[in-house]
Amino acid sequence: MEFKTIKITKPNDANVIIGQSHFIKTVEDLYEALIGSSPSIKFGLAFCESSGECLVRTEGNDEQLRKCAADNALQIGAGHCFVVILQNAFPINVLNAVKNLQEVCNVYCASANAIEIIVAETEQGRGIMGVIDGAAPKGIEGADGIKWRKDFLRKIGYKRG
Repeated sequence: MEFKTIKITKPNDANVIIGQSHFIKTVEDLYEALIGSSPSIKFGLAFCESSGECLVRTEGNDEQLRKCAADNALQIGAGHCFVVILQNAFPINVLNAVKNLQEVCNVYCASANAIEIIVAETEQGRGIMGVIDGAAPKGIEGADGIKWRKDFLRKIGYKRG
Protein backbone atom coordinates (compact mmCIF):
# COMPACT_ATOMS: atom_id res chain seq x y z
CA MET A 1 0.00 0.00 0.00
CA GLU A 2 1.18 3.48 -0.83
CA PHE A 3 -0.04 6.77 0.63
CA LYS A 4 -0.35 9.90 -1.48
CA THR A 5 -1.30 13.49 -0.75
CA ILE A 6 -3.54 15.22 -3.28
CA LYS A 7 -3.80 19.02 -3.09
CA ILE A 8 -7.21 20.34 -4.07
CA THR A 9 -7.11 23.22 -6.54
CA LYS A 10 -9.94 25.73 -6.75
CA PRO A 11 -10.69 29.39 -7.40
CA ASN A 12 -9.84 31.57 -4.38
CA ASP A 13 -13.49 32.49 -3.76
CA ALA A 14 -14.78 28.91 -3.96
CA ASN A 15 -15.76 26.37 -1.32
CA VAL A 16 -15.30 22.63 -1.63
CA ILE A 17 -17.29 19.64 -0.41
CA ILE A 18 -15.70 16.20 -0.70
CA GLY A 19 -17.50 13.00 0.17
CA GLN A 20 -18.21 9.41 -0.70
CA SER A 21 -21.37 7.83 -2.04
CA HIS A 22 -22.28 4.45 -3.46
CA PHE A 23 -24.13 4.83 -6.73
CA ILE A 24 -23.92 6.57 -10.12
CA LYS A 25 -27.28 8.25 -9.32
CA THR A 26 -25.23 10.54 -7.05
CA VAL A 27 -24.38 12.82 -9.98
CA GLU A 28 -27.97 13.76 -10.76
CA ASP A 29 -29.12 13.82 -7.14
CA LEU A 30 -26.27 16.13 -6.08
CA TYR A 31 -27.10 18.42 -9.00
CA GLU A 32 -30.74 18.64 -7.91
CA ALA A 33 -29.83 19.24 -4.25
CA LEU A 34 -27.40 22.02 -5.16
CA ILE A 35 -29.47 23.78 -7.83
CA GLY A 36 -32.48 23.81 -5.49
CA SER A 37 -30.57 25.47 -2.66
CA SER A 38 -30.17 28.98 -4.08
CA PRO A 39 -31.02 30.82 -7.31
CA SER A 40 -27.53 32.38 -7.40
CA ILE A 41 -25.40 29.30 -6.66
CA LYS A 42 -22.69 28.38 -9.16
CA PHE A 43 -21.15 24.92 -8.95
CA GLY A 44 -19.47 22.00 -10.59
CA LEU A 45 -19.47 18.46 -9.31
CA ALA A 46 -17.69 15.25 -10.18
CA PHE A 47 -18.12 11.63 -9.12
CA CYS A 48 -15.59 8.80 -9.49
CA GLU A 49 -17.42 5.77 -10.79
CA SER A 50 -15.71 2.69 -9.30
CA SER A 51 -17.07 -0.10 -11.50
CA GLY A 52 -18.07 -0.51 -15.12
CA GLU A 53 -16.29 2.11 -17.21
CA CYS A 54 -14.78 3.78 -14.11
CA LEU A 55 -15.26 7.28 -15.48
CA VAL A 56 -15.36 10.61 -13.69
CA ARG A 57 -18.98 11.67 -14.16
CA THR A 58 -19.70 15.43 -14.04
CA GLU A 59 -22.52 17.94 -13.74
CA GLY A 60 -22.92 21.61 -12.84
CA ASN A 61 -24.19 24.97 -13.93
CA ASP A 62 -20.76 26.59 -14.41
CA GLU A 63 -18.33 25.08 -16.90
CA GLN A 64 -15.15 26.33 -15.14
CA LEU A 65 -16.28 24.90 -11.79
CA ARG A 66 -17.38 21.67 -13.46
CA LYS A 67 -13.91 21.25 -14.99
CA CYS A 68 -12.27 22.11 -11.66
CA ALA A 69 -14.34 19.46 -9.85
CA ALA A 70 -13.56 16.89 -12.56
CA ASP A 71 -9.81 17.60 -12.46
CA ASN A 72 -9.74 17.26 -8.67
CA ALA A 73 -11.81 14.06 -8.69
CA LEU A 74 -9.52 12.52 -11.30
CA GLN A 75 -6.47 13.43 -9.20
CA ILE A 76 -8.02 11.90 -6.07
CA GLY A 77 -9.12 8.85 -8.06
CA ALA A 78 -10.81 7.13 -5.10
CA GLY A 79 -13.79 4.90 -5.76
CA HIS A 80 -17.17 6.55 -5.33
CA CYS A 81 -15.74 9.86 -4.10
CA PHE A 82 -17.38 13.10 -5.14
CA VAL A 83 -16.09 16.66 -5.34
CA VAL A 84 -18.31 19.75 -5.35
CA ILE A 85 -16.87 23.21 -6.06
CA LEU A 86 -19.21 26.08 -5.02
CA GLN A 87 -19.36 29.80 -5.64
CA ASN A 88 -22.05 32.28 -4.53
CA ALA A 89 -22.99 29.88 -1.72
CA PHE A 90 -21.42 28.37 1.35
CA PRO A 91 -21.38 24.70 2.38
CA ILE A 92 -23.73 25.62 5.24
CA ASN A 93 -26.34 26.46 2.57
CA VAL A 94 -26.24 22.98 0.98
CA LEU A 95 -24.63 20.53 3.40
CA ASN A 96 -27.80 19.09 4.93
CA ALA A 97 -29.28 18.53 1.47
CA VAL A 98 -26.07 16.76 0.40
CA LYS A 99 -25.87 14.60 3.54
CA ASN A 100 -29.55 13.64 3.25
CA LEU A 101 -29.15 12.07 -0.19
CA GLN A 102 -29.80 8.33 0.03
CA GLU A 103 -26.54 7.39 -1.64
CA VAL A 104 -24.20 9.71 0.31
CA CYS A 105 -22.21 7.63 2.80
CA ASN A 106 -19.81 10.23 4.16
CA VAL A 107 -18.76 13.86 3.87
CA TYR A 108 -15.02 14.27 4.46
CA CYS A 109 -14.86 18.06 4.37
CA ALA A 110 -16.68 21.26 3.50
CA SER A 111 -14.29 24.20 3.39
CA ALA A 112 -12.85 27.23 1.63
CA ASN A 113 -9.42 26.50 3.16
CA ALA A 114 -6.46 24.86 1.49
CA ILE A 115 -7.29 21.14 1.41
CA GLU A 116 -5.11 18.07 1.09
CA ILE A 117 -6.63 14.62 0.64
CA ILE A 118 -4.70 11.66 2.04
CA VAL A 119 -5.23 8.70 -0.30
CA ALA A 120 -4.16 5.07 0.09
CA GLU A 121 -3.47 3.14 -3.10
CA THR A 122 -3.49 -0.66 -3.38
CA GLU A 123 -3.51 -3.03 -6.34
CA GLN A 124 -7.32 -2.76 -6.40
CA GLY A 125 -7.60 1.03 -6.38
CA ARG A 126 -7.64 4.09 -4.14
CA GLY A 127 -9.49 5.18 -1.01
CA ILE A 128 -9.61 8.42 0.96
CA MET A 129 -8.00 7.97 4.37
CA GLY A 130 -8.50 11.51 5.61
CA VAL A 131 -8.41 15.22 4.93
CA ILE A 132 -6.11 18.03 5.99
CA ASP A 133 -8.25 21.17 6.10
CA GLY A 134 -6.39 24.45 6.59
CA ALA A 135 -3.65 25.24 9.10
CA ALA A 136 -3.01 24.02 12.64
CA PRO A 137 -4.27 26.13 15.61
CA LYS A 138 -1.94 28.84 16.91
CA GLY A 139 -3.58 29.20 20.32
CA ILE A 140 -6.92 29.54 22.10
CA GLU A 141 -9.16 32.52 21.45
CA GLY A 142 -9.41 35.24 24.06
CA ALA A 143 -11.91 38.06 24.53
CA ASP A 144 -10.77 39.83 21.33
CA GLY A 145 -11.15 36.61 19.33
CA ILE A 146 -14.61 35.95 20.74
CA LYS A 147 -15.71 39.49 19.85
CA TRP A 148 -14.26 39.18 16.32
CA ARG A 149 -16.03 35.80 15.76
CA LYS A 150 -19.41 37.09 16.95
CA ASP A 151 -19.10 40.31 14.94
CA PHE A 152 -18.04 38.39 11.83
CA LEU A 153 -21.04 36.03 11.94
CA ARG A 154 -23.38 39.00 12.22
CA LYS A 155 -21.59 40.91 9.48
CA ILE A 156 -22.07 38.07 6.98
CA GLY A 157 -25.71 37.57 8.04
CA TYR A 158 -25.57 34.22 9.85
CA LYS A 159 -26.47 35.64 13.28
CA ARG A 160 -28.57 38.58 14.42
CA GLY A 161 -28.38 41.04 17.27
